[in-house]
Amino acid sequence: MEHDLSPTALAGLRRPRPYPAVSVLTPTHRRDPLNAQDTVRLRNAVGEAKKRLEADPAVTRDRRADVARQLDRALSEVDLAHSEDGLIIFAAPGEHQVWSLARSVPERVVLSDTFLTRNLVSAHTAERPFWVLSVSADRVTLWNGGADRVVEERAGGFPLTRGVENFDPERLERVGDQPSAFRDERTRTFLRDACLAMGALLRGHPRPLYVTGEPAALSLLSEFGGPVRDAVHVPRGGLAHGTPDAVWQAVRPAVEAETRRITEDVTRSLVSARGRREFAAGADELWQSAREGRVRLLAVEENYQVTARDTGDHLVIAEDGDLDAREDIVDEIVEQCLETGAEVRFVPDGALGDADGIAGVLRY
Repeated sequence: MEHDLSPTALAGLRRPRPYPAVSVLTPTHRRDPLNAQDTVRLRNAVGEAKKRLEADPAVTRDRRADVARQLDRALSEVDLAHSEDGLIIFAAPGEHQVWSLARSVPERVVLSDTFLTRNLVSAHTAERPFWVLSVSADRVTLWNGGADRVVEERAGGFPLTRGVENFDPERLERVGDQPSAFRDERTRTFLRDACLAMGALLRGHPRPLYVTGEPAALSLLSEFGGPVRDAVHVPRGGLAHGTPDAVWQAVRPAVEAETRRITEDVTRSLVSARGRREFAAGADELWQSAREGRVRLLAVEENYQVTARDTGDHLVIAEDGDLDAREDIVDEIVEQCLETGAEVRFVPDGALGDADGIAGVLRY
């Protein structure tokens, strides 16, 4: 299952496909007892997609069979034992993908000539993904970080390893002398290569970077310049060989501090925008402003969701059973703002005060 939505991956998902490009969305659950229903719900959603294919006269027999096979292959790749809060299957002639999301999605099946990406984009933005690079003299490990965890990432050539058998073992065993390993020229070359590999990865997968290591290692990395020097440094050794939980606990204070800083910056921007009459709040007002490309900064509380109906001029809160209701209207606003170059920030629940869960700074 896919997790990392890079700009390149998103561009690939958004390109037009031969009809039909099928998007199957379903909420999932991390724990019992709710996750017991996920298997049935997912199979029912895929079954609904196949019924839609069968009933659509615009889909030829060969193409219908091809996409049905892709749906079956995608279904076989789903690992609900490690599910998060949402799941999306994309299937089209000759291809399929499965995405696991740390944000719930509405239950939905869509046939079109493009995949439905707005829920994926919103979930990725809300998770605030980051990288952690853990360095030591003989290993550099990359970790993929999200809202409440990190997992080891094997991309960009990571983990990088080297033998250290040429070091003088008596010197390395002396208490307090371990940092001298980072003055060794081979070690410097090894870590410089790691910095170059990280820089290359960031160009294709940009996100905040945290670096862990002994103070001597971090000092050496600062000499090399580039994004590794400018990252948030966490002086904690041993994590290049550590567990995901140990890495998360080490970087968690820095990640939470960054979240607080961002929230404070967003709050100041919104207060300032009120004084300049460039402030907007509420789903209806932001929906219209987003479609007009007027939003410069969008702030959304993490768990804010609203089901609404688009009347053409305005959004109205939908009643239960409204067949025209759109459960993912907040995700649509997020994606539309990103499409028009706005900065999108998810903030803790309650951070926006009386702004009803969503607010923005307008360009004009």
